[in-house]
Amino acid sequence: MNKPDPKDFLPHIAYDSVVFGFSGDQLKILLMEYHNTGWFALPGGFVKIDEALDNAVQRGLRERTGLDEVYLEQFHTFGSMERVKPEVMKKIFKARNQDVPDDYWMLDRFISVAYYALIDYEKVEPKKDMLSDSIGWYAIDQIPELIFDHNFIVEKALEHLRTHLDQKLLSVNLLPERFTMKELQTVYEAILGENLNRANFQRKMLGLGILERHEKLFSGGSHKAPYLYSFKGE
Repeated sequence: MNKPDPKDFLPHIAYDSVVFGFSGDQLKILLMEYHNTGWFALPGGFVKIDEALDNAVQRGLRERTGLDEVYLEQFHTFGSMERVKPEVMKKIFKARNQDVPDDYWMLDRFISVAYYALIDYEKVEPKKDMLSDSIGWYAIDQIPELIFDHNFIVEKALEHLRTHLDQKLLSVNLLPERFTMKELQTVYEAILGENLNRANFQRKMLGLGILERHEKLFSGGSHKAPYLYSFKGE
């Protein structure tokens, strides 16, 4: 397989995508494993000469997940010297029987603009790229050691997501159009990684003014039927 041509891409600029997946009750993250190295990394890539940064990230996500128009949030730019490890990239290429010279462009220092996405992972069929052996979902509390500063990138993404969770849930489709308060609480608990008091959670969510209450969900059982809710404006 041909190596990326430096004439096609902007120099020294990369992106990394922290793709969070949720379905039911667990938060996961999408990771790649590089061929014959045992090294794991976030899905990332480079920006083409004639391409907007946001479009490059959407392209990379589409290539890895098959999904179009996924909501992405740019949350931080990473440029520490920890990112400069040409020996790592050389080994990745060598593992695919591709030798690169010491001045090959992908061995240079790169500043990475990081994005995160939050999607239903059951709708995704992950696709590996030219350098990876596999790509798959890993539980957020079972993430392996990642190359470069990718573990730190994940930490920052999770911190940002948790801090802005009330606003972000309006931008993603993790819940049906109408949902119960219990279903909403399950999403929060999976992302925050903690159990929440039911009464306090309901009081907080209703106090935010972002929910509209609808009819009750009757299932035919003897227990008390819960109300259905939707996000306002939907």
